[in-house]
Amino acid sequence: MNAVRAILFDKDGTLIDFDRTWGPAAGGVMARLAGGDAAVLSRLHEVSHYLADHERFLQTSPLIAGSSRQYGPLWAQVLDRPADEALFVEIDELFIEEGQAHLAPLGHPREALARLARLGLPLGIATNDSERNARIQADILGLTELLAAIYGHDSGFGSKPLPGMVRAFAERAGVPVSAVALVGDTHHDLLTAKAAGAVSVLVRSGPGPIDAFAGEADLVVDDVEALAELFLEPA
Repeated sequence: MNAVRAILFDKDGTLIDFDRTWGPAAGGVMARLAGGDAAVLSRLHEVSHYLADHERFLQTSPLIAGSSRQYGPLWAQVLDRPADEALFVEIDELFIEEGQAHLAPLGHPREALARLARLGLPLGIATNDSERNARIQADILGLTELLAAIYGHDSGFGSKPLPGMVRAFAERAGVPVSAVALVGDTHHDLLTAKAAGAVSVLVRSGPGPIDAFAGEADLVVDDVEALAELFLEPA
């Protein structure tokens, strides 16, 4: 990892516990959108591959790696509403509210990122969540002061697996894209790193197994804290 000079982190499944945060949050969002209509709520659960009794998603859920612009059209069909920006913004705002109520970090992300920041590494977040929600959650977790940039699907650089957020971060950090490590828990994150020409780091802390594609990554670690330990090991 000596070639890595900046690190960009996925948020959900990497810094934040996906199941404990978004399982109950998504249930709350869908219930609010359904407005008391049990049939609509059941259909939202179905198209989201969501197990309401367990407040978690199946591995096939489009919500695990996608943004509201990607799964929103499915919800629009169920709700009999236009799949337009107004709906997507409403979904994002509801997720901001419900996400704050259920926010659960993975381990101790602030301590891990602080250790990396002390090494002089520019750090950032790249998420398919909205930028506003990412900033709110980073504030709550005490991460903001450690970050050089926070990008969401609506920041103007595209959603993952497009490479725009990684390229923007490399420019901001003043390093070649090849010197940026993108750390994430999904195949979307891996594909994003590959598309950008960045170093791909997979963590095993997300909601799903990564064994099927782990061999494509440059590095696989258990979690962000293990990554920090690796950087601190003597060369």
